Amino acid sequence: MFSFFKKKPAPAPVAAPPAPTDASTPGASLIGSALVQPIATAAPAPAAPQRQSWMDKLTSGLRKTGSSISRVFTGAQVDDALYEELESALLLADTGVKATEQLLAEVKRRVQASGADRPVQVKNILIDSLTQLLKPLEKPLVIGQCQPTVIMVAGVNGAGKTTTIGKLTRHLANEGATVLLAAADTFRAAAREQLAIWADRNTVEIVSQEGGDPAAVSFDAVTAGRARGKDVVLVDTAGRMPTQLHLMEELRKIKRVVQKAEPTAPHEVLLVIDGNTGQNALAQVRAFDAALGLTGLIITKLDGTAKGGVLAAIAQEKPIPVYFIGVGEKLEDLETFNAREFALALLA
Repeated sequence: MFSFFKKKPAPAPVAAPPAPTDASTPGASLIGSALVQPIATAAPAPAAPQRQSWMDKLTSGLRKTGSSISRVFTGAQVDDALYEELESALLLADTGVKATEQLLAEVKRRVQASGADRPVQVKNILIDSLTQLLKPLEKPLVIGQCQPTVIMVAGVNGAGKTTTIGKLTRHLANEGATVLLAAADTFRAAAREQLAIWADRNTVEIVSQEGGDPAAVSFDAVTAGRARGKDVVLVDTAGRMPTQLHLMEELRKIKRVVQKAEPTAPHEVLLVIDGNTGQNALAQVRAFDAALGLTGLIITKLDGTAKGGVLAAIAQEKPIPVYFIGVGEKLEDLETFNAREFALALLA
């Protein structure tokens, strides 16, 4: 079983003894970011330098959001003016009214309880409060409980859905999982070709049909994945706005047809969200969750946006796990979400 939590370290130069078994997963062992069954290796230490490199990239990507909030704490005293500025900064970062009110109330409570009287102390309290708010979103993507694990990926046009599937394929392949891609986005021109390029880059198989029905492509892919013994089948669906009811119905059809090929599938229904869309991202989560029953989110394009606070709004209203976040176009520019890391990067 694979559970993405930490990056996979470099292979050990000598044979290692069996790793401790995860109590919740009989026969599984921890390999870097993956719980793998039945391979046995030593439990590795966290890949700190690699994760630090990611933190630097995330901090840089969130600079536009973070700088507007951090400026609030450059004053000399903690007073009502500071809280008013903080409220405005959080709202401008698309944290949302409810999440902003919750954060402010928690910060004020902790400031009073601790007797903090310097802005830098208030900033540290805000980091802790934001971490606590985001913690419910921190959950690993687990595969391997079913073979194949069928992951259906949805998102609006321009969110970076197909590119994200390519990056996710790299993550899975790096951890030893065999992946089959389903080119079920037959609506957008060149989508099939784009996914084929990602399949070539990651050296994985792809099932596609020129002008084929998306549900039929998905059915064939799940059937082929089971026959070929693949660990994961990733289904790329057509991007659409949630207001396009006939296209949203097509997504429901894909899900129903996939269930005919594998009754327990899809095992994961992921929504890819463009971090630049701010509060509109929350509307997308509501709409797609109502239509499909989302199990996880992937937030892309957080680099360069001033709206990174939208994760707080999602956590407050619709705490669906955020499996990955992305801050660039490269294959490695997608990493597992960590609440503390995000809060630190946002307010660095």
